[in-house]
Amino acid sequence: MHDLKLAVIGVDHRHIYGQLAGMLALGCVCKGWWTEGDPQPVDGFVERFPHIPRVADRKTLLDDPEIDLVLIADVPVRRAERAIEAMRSGKDVMTDKPGCTTLSQLEEIRRTVAETGRIWSIDFSERFEVPAVTRAAELVEQGAIGKVVQTAGFGPHRLNRHTRPDWFFDSQQYGGILCDIASHQIDQFLFFTGSSDAEIVSASIGNFANPEDPGLEDFGEIVVRGDKGRGYIRVDWYTPDGLPTWGDGRLTILGTEGTIELRKYVDIAGRPGTDHLFLVNGTRCEYIDASDAPLPYFQNLASDVKNRTGTAMPQTHCFKVMELAIRAQNDAVRLGALPLQS
Repeated sequence: MHDLKLAVIGVDHRHIYGQLAGMLALGCVCKGWWTEGDPQPVDGFVERFPHIPRVADRKTLLDDPEIDLVLIADVPVRRAERAIEAMRSGKDVMTDKPGCTTLSQLEEIRRTVAETGRIWSIDFSERFEVPAVTRAAELVEQGAIGKVVQTAGFGPHRLNRHTRPDWFFDSQQYGGILCDIASHQIDQFLFFTGSSDAEIVSASIGNFANPEDPGLEDFGEIVVRGDKGRGYIRVDWYTPDGLPTWGDGRLTILGTEGTIELRKYVDIAGRPGTDHLFLVNGTRCEYIDASDAPLPYFQNLASDVKNRTGTAMPQTHCFKVMELAIRAQNDAVRLGALPLQS
């Protein structure tokens, strides 16, 4: 992939570090980066990627015929606009989640993909950058737990208030907690159940711990029913300082013949490291260290860009994740200190 050329537009979220590192590890070349102003992640970006030049005008990158793929981690409300601009400039796109924040944005992205033939991909890092999820997918494919019936996904996060920009506390800017964080869990639900369509059975959002920030939603949950499975999702901003990482993210996959539980980032039972997998079925009850599993998303996306295929993630799947996340957000019951919708 040494001949694949990249550009970065928007470094407002630290997820850009993983997005870019995953592509550079393949031998891709990043020709430049642009962002509006100097958001906090800029210093970390420059420290990690000092060899990549910053450009003053993003048009310099969009007009460069050599650039194949644009990586985007702008403020969430601006990501759709940036992606559409890039696709209409002849570039494929990998964006941070959420890829968009409204149904009208999503419809314009659908239209743009149809008209341009470009790829719009969201790097759902809680699947694509977690080796344990790859190993779980392999076990499910092998039939280790039978037919998947349900997923239960949990996405707790640490607030880290002092590091957060103003837009983090404005739901119109970040899209709301279900549109934002829970898009990860919706992605995993659709993937592991094999569902191509689904409906939101119920959804709720709340602000229980931060009443001084009425624009922050610090709790959310979803019950979702798909054409091939069911799911429960809970996300929050309550991770306490005693946990040695930003969140105890977990996924339980229920099958007709067994279960898989993932403790992605920490095992509070005391095992060191990340990517802890627990498998129980008719013949096995065991712990698996899944930290050595591969992360195929980046290689597959690079191949898709070159070969015009959809191996990293079907485009319809990407659309469906954001549609469900936004619908859940729009229809959610509002709890706690959240102001009522006008």
